[in-house]
Amino acid sequence: MISKVLVANRGEIAVRIIRACKELGIKTVAVYSEADNNSLHLEFADEAICIGKPLAADSYLNISSLISAAEITDSDAIHPGYGFLAENPNFAEVCESCGIKFIGPTAENIRIMGDKVQAKNTMGKAGIPLIPGSKGSITSKEDALNLAKKIGYPLILKAKSGGGGKGMRVCHSDVRLVSALFTAQSEASAAFGDSDIYMERFIENPRHVEVQIAADNYGNVIHLGERDCSVQRRHQKIIEETPSPAVDSRMRKRLGDLCVKAVKALNYKSVGTIEFLLDDKDNFYFMEMNTRIQVEHPVTEEVTGIDLVKLQILIAAGEKMRIKQDDVTLSGSSIECRINAEDPEKGFMPCPGQISFCYFPGGKNVRVDTHVYSGYRIPPYYDSLIAKIITKGASRGEALQKMDRALSELLIEPIKTTSGFCRDVINDPDFRRGKYNTSFLEKFLPSQEE
Repeated sequence: MISKVLVANRGEIAVRIIRACKELGIKTVAVYSEADNNSLHLEFADEAICIGKPLAADSYLNISSLISAAEITDSDAIHPGYGFLAENPNFAEVCESCGIKFIGPTAENIRIMGDKVQAKNTMGKAGIPLIPGSKGSITSKEDALNLAKKIGYPLILKAKSGGGGKGMRVCHSDVRLVSALFTAQSEASAAFGDSDIYMERFIENPRHVEVQIAADNYGNVIHLGERDCSVQRRHQKIIEETPSPAVDSRMRKRLGDLCVKAVKALNYKSVGTIEFLLDDKDNFYFMEMNTRIQVEHPVTEEVTGIDLVKLQILIAAGEKMRIKQDDVTLSGSSIECRINAEDPEKGFMPCPGQISFCYFPGGKNVRVDTHVYSGYRIPPYYDSLIAKIITKGASRGEALQKMDRALSELLIEPIKTTSGFCRDVINDPDFRRGKYNTSFLEKFLPSQEE
């Protein structure tokens, strides 16, 4: 069994991991940058150690500092959370070479799924439907134009090593394709150190649906239903829910069975998420796999009653999953709103600074995952996520009503947040009917934001 975990992250996910470890009887070590010396996770961990200056490159992305902190504190495992080094195969390899358990999949799994082209080809071989596109990287405008004739417009260019919308361009013509190719390559190189671009048919106005899976070291694999993450701004998720209003029981079973088959073929060991695009004809296509815990994991926990972070830790510790597929039941509906320190009226400009007063909602089936409090200073160096509000109801309508009530109670002063924006979205008539897709937020945003 793992006895001490170093949490190689910050913010709400660090608090979340420490809580799970405490309930498992595992000691924890918090790491922090100089800018995070007043963060809540330091108070909850058994030990805390500073790993560098405020910039992520000098702290949370500094592998040497993290490994040194683990060795100094005699930590026998590291949990990477999400973001930062969570999907860095080199970090996983260094951990293992130093005799420190990496709480996540193998470096090989991370590397394969982190390469978008290799991931697509691997999943295709496992029988998961793929969007028509290139089998490898596009190296020249001639290659791009020839493939465009075969696939047809619209097309989308994507960074092979990317995510978050970087290196991504939609093209409706040959002229646009040629110009966008060079722009996407430059952006991908700057963001990921890899200029390789691949190309796919662009699925217009799809839904973004993902399936949560878990796999242990003994060949046992389960899926825990789907989450709908279609409410996005610039490819960044804002609101998530489960079950998806667009997925019926038949599609859920087909998605789940395919994901289990693919995970077994990959010999994957940990929790993870397989993401799909769902078109208006109920066809779904593989998009990518996230080899980590997701920001939106709480909604799955609420409807299944399964603690995914605990499960992830126990799998890493070598325990056999006690949960079989027949044990997984989905009860009710759950919704998550991400609360970011941003001003929606000023183009979602980040709003770091001192919180003078903070009050979070409560009540039955209202959950808040956060690391902020009255007096906390939000640093300007990291992601603007400061809290997640999660509600559960016997029905989707009940979960939505609870969310509306919860958001109305949230007070974070004087910081501007996205809580009011989220409330506008969940009260939109189309959203209430479950009629939305990845373009849904365009009606709420100025034209330059679309």
